[in-house]
Amino acid sequence: MNKSSVQAVQGLPHLVTDLPGPNAAALIARDQAVLSPSYTRSYPLVAERGEGALIYDVDGNRFLDCNAGIAVVATGHCHPRVVEAIKAQAEKLIHMSGTDFYYENMVLLAEKLAALSPGGAPRRVYFGNSGTEAIEAAIKLARYYTGRDKFIAFLGGFHGRTMGSLSLTGSKSVQRARFGPLVPGVTHIPYANCYRCAYGKQPETCNVECVRVIEEQLFKTILPAREVAGIVVEPVQGEGGYVNPPQKFFDELAEVARRHEILMIFDEVQSGMGRTGKMWAAEHYSMSPDIFAAAKGIASGLPLSATIARADIMQWKPGAHASTFGGNPVAVAASFATIELLEQELLDNAARIGTHLRARMADWPKRFPAVGRISGIGLMIGIEIVRDQETRERAQDWRNQIERMCFERGVLVLGAGENTIRLSPPLVMTEDQADFLADTLEACLAQLPRHQR
Repeated sequence: MNKSSVQAVQGLPHLVTDLPGPNAAALIARDQAVLSPSYTRSYPLVAERGEGALIYDVDGNRFLDCNAGIAVVATGHCHPRVVEAIKAQAEKLIHMSGTDFYYENMVLLAEKLAALSPGGAPRRVYFGNSGTEAIEAAIKLARYYTGRDKFIAFLGGFHGRTMGSLSLTGSKSVQRARFGPLVPGVTHIPYANCYRCAYGKQPETCNVECVRVIEEQLFKTILPAREVAGIVVEPVQGEGGYVNPPQKFFDELAEVARRHEILMIFDEVQSGMGRTGKMWAAEHYSMSPDIFAAAKGIASGLPLSATIARADIMQWKPGAHASTFGGNPVAVAASFATIELLEQELLDNAARIGTHLRARMADWPKRFPAVGRISGIGLMIGIEIVRDQETRERAQDWRNQIERMCFERGVLVLGAGENTIRLSPPLVMTEDQADFLADTLEACLAQLPRHQR
């Protein structure tokens, strides 16, 4: 590569029409006639092409994408090395189904992911196509290995929308409404959101009651420990609001799991693949999960996921689980290019730009009464919007208003949780782009109603 492919991605937003433009409005009308109304669209963006951290719509407007296609395009939109890897592989072999036959690049990627896994234990890899598939595989594997059928998950967690992963999801009631009965055997408990503790503790006096409730209440009342196969947890809660717990939360959680021979299952679908400035968010906590799920950024836009487990755990028999398209040769080639870019420069860039952004935002709770807290790690940043800083009353309407105001200024952001703005830009984001993002958010925050603190 040239001196710095990160810095080669240049450009800031430029709007040439009202939003949505005429071409976008026409396509949205066609979309609404034929596509499922279950899709969630926060604002009328109609993408035509992308480059780095930029998205161009069908009317020629240029936007700064601070979502990375929902935390997917880790290397940016259409990175030349990813595109070239896709082209080269597509000319040789597009599909053969690695569940029935063998091909080399799937083996090589499994070897690479096993080597990159936290903790250094031997690993095996199961390939799927999406995050929800990776979680489904983790559920099945945990049950198969332990002979147990129950799981502990966390309120606010999002693990997918297929029936097994949806049973673990505790994010929004609309995601579960009218789909029951779900897969039985899942117990949800509060996540370690020390800023908004479910047990009324302040961060400085937190004793991780959200972990201690497992042994002190659940195992004594409704959930026999010997029937629990796994504890499923996001190391940084994504849709729940980009919440990153304290170290002692994971230390105590791992100890509970060890005492009762329960598998620790990490959902790294959103937090993995460099999003936090390390390959896996688990590394920030020195955790080595028994099973973990990767997807989203793993192939920079192509459908691929991986369920990665200790080799002694992934010993199920042929036919126990499979996927026709999982480990597709073209998606695997894109993943290799993605991992190379992460290791060579983008992990460092994610950590550096993430630090820069959080430094820009450090005084926002003092400057803007609507800002509750800044959370997250690396380029996985959450900005909580509150109506009152003392009561921490959530201001979802203001959060939604900021989303729209940013869009009207050419910046694409989305919400997470009930009242958080999430920032998950491509890991190629430059400092100039980060400053433009921060300037835009400051301008939007300044327009919100001001209350006495």
